[in-house]
Amino acid sequence: QVQLVESGGGLVQAGGSLRLSCAASGRILSSYAMGWFRQAPGKERAFVAAITWSSSSTHYADSVKGRFTISRDSAKNTGYLEIKSLKPEDTAVYYCAAKLWNPLYSSSAYYGGYGYWGQGTQVTVSS
Repeated sequence: QVQLVESGGGLVQAGGSLRLSCAASGRILSSYAMGWFRQAPGKERAFVAAITWSSSSTHYADSVKGRFTISRDSAKNTGYLEIKSLKPEDTAVYYCAAKLWNPLYSSSAYYGGYGYWGQGTQVTVSS
């Protein structure tokens, strides 16, 4: 079992930055991938970014490339999502998730199949 707890959300002005954290407990994530998703009001939850724990390979949704950076600290068993140049359309609940990862998986595997989810953290961007 893996337990995930997000933190770092809040109310930010457009143009600002945030760093979201996802602390994992219950199991070392060395064989996992961690993903970040977001759900804006009235919309479905959407993939944002993912990272494989062992190799730190990353993958981003096209819509966030250049502004979002995913990383992880193995010693702390914690993942991060840094968001720069925040826009009002980034307003959403951000969730982290984890899944067992096979190095032979293609990049399409980053987008789904996550079995463990955090409770989410709200990010609100004011214009």
